[in-house]
Amino acid sequence: MYGYTMKTTIHQVLQRVLLRLPRSFPRALPRRSHSGCAEHATIPASSYSRQIRPTVLVSRLYQPSNLRNVGQDSRLSGEMTCKSQRLMQQAGLIHPSSPGCYYYLPATVRSMEKLVRLIDQEMQGIGGQKLDVPSLCSAELWKASERWDLVGKELFRLKDRHGADYCLGPTHEEAVTTLVAHQTTLSYRQLPLLLYQITRKFRDEPKPRFGLLRGREFYMKDMYSFDVSEKAAYQTYEAVCHAYTRLFSRLGLRCVQVQADTGNIGGKLSHEFQLPADIGEDRLLVCETCSFSANVEIMASDRTDCPQCKTGTLVESKGIEVGHTFYLGKKYSHIFNAAFSNAQKKPGIAEMGCFGLGVTRILAAAIEVTSTEDGICWPGLLAPYQVCVVPPKRGSKVDEVAGLAEELAHTLGETLPPLRGEVVLDDRTQMTIGKRLKDANRLGYPYVVIVGQGALEETPRFEVICQQTGETMFLSKDGLLDLLGRVETI
Repeated sequence: MYGYTMKTTIHQVLQRVLLRLPRSFPRALPRRSHSGCAEHATIPASSYSRQIRPTVLVSRLYQPSNLRNVGQDSRLSGEMTCKSQRLMQQAGLIHPSSPGCYYYLPATVRSMEKLVRLIDQEMQGIGGQKLDVPSLCSAELWKASERWDLVGKELFRLKDRHGADYCLGPTHEEAVTTLVAHQTTLSYRQLPLLLYQITRKFRDEPKPRFGLLRGREFYMKDMYSFDVSEKAAYQTYEAVCHAYTRLFSRLGLRCVQVQADTGNIGGKLSHEFQLPADIGEDRLLVCETCSFSANVEIMASDRTDCPQCKTGTLVESKGIEVGHTFYLGKKYSHIFNAAFSNAQKKPGIAEMGCFGLGVTRILAAAIEVTSTEDGICWPGLLAPYQVCVVPPKRGSKVDEVAGLAEELAHTLGETLPPLRGEVVLDDRTQMTIGKRLKDANRLGYPYVVIVGQGALEETPRFEVICQQTGETMFLSKDGLLDLLGRVETI
């Protein structure tokens, strides 16, 4: 009885309190004033349901300037002999943690997520299905394929508390093949089966160097294919190679597909996808006459005549490996019994392929081959942000157009759907425009819009710097919208 009375009393009190409360609560959202201090605008509760896209402010981006001067700390930076490593650290994109391992700061994560979306489009466009495989791999699987001893010291090995051996997977042929083998009802109608993941990989590099180009921890896309026959497996192999070619074409990167060694992964056929670069560690032989190209490791290094067309001359160059494809045959499927039921309802062993893309390596390699010594030039699709709007310095003669800069940054993001979330406002108005332009060049915004003297004209004009072409234009608002409306994003 007492408990019932207490519940009734509490219920009555709560009703009276709720009746006295206002029907709506104001909500405060931060807004940056010209002084750089945070102000708040009150928004009624009725507008909660509307999606609010606040302008991204450079002052709020996590790119600490004190993290940029790591070149003096040789213990962390190692040998700064690579342009991409220097530019990425100076721009606050990465920060060394330990040899071969890096913090990926927010701008880098944005670029990597864009690259992942692009890879997803191409892999799923040929029938790929995405999954996630444990990084911690049982030694039993690797011993079954004999790679536990074959790979050697590059494999990170560890024991659990029970004394069982494991490794941190640099690739996952054994694990994925075992997964497919466990599906005892696999039919030929379900083939080809293409399974891929984009995850962290680990390799105990003896001498990590060149930033993200050769590290001990990195992101990679690895795909594994299962086919009914050798002919079908070759068709899948070609489909993946064509998808890789499209990927690099969309990025605007010149990539060479070269014949390569199968290495410790094994198989019958292998190709590397190489970005030509002086910093590259692979030596390539390319015919000047036909389409033949190969890694020098599978040929005599002093050979100059083309084995394909017989008339062309082989020219040696260097490249950065950003992708690798293998036709495996039944190397793994036979060991782990990855079988399927064929048209005659008899068991068959699947023909396999595996296909890798170095995600973080592509980011660094793209910077290496497209950038200047002074600033990053991203492939357009991968830039962390597409547009940076620069208002005048606080207290300058044209300070009155600062509000127009804020309005412009907001308008670009809302009027042009592809640019939503892609426009930043450099609100550090205590700095000169020149210093902010230097930072913009360092980070590599494809378009920089300066709101200055021209914005005071009867028809406001904006100075627009296109980083990829180096061209500077003076455009009206309509002209600016027309130019940026053609920007492709992903």
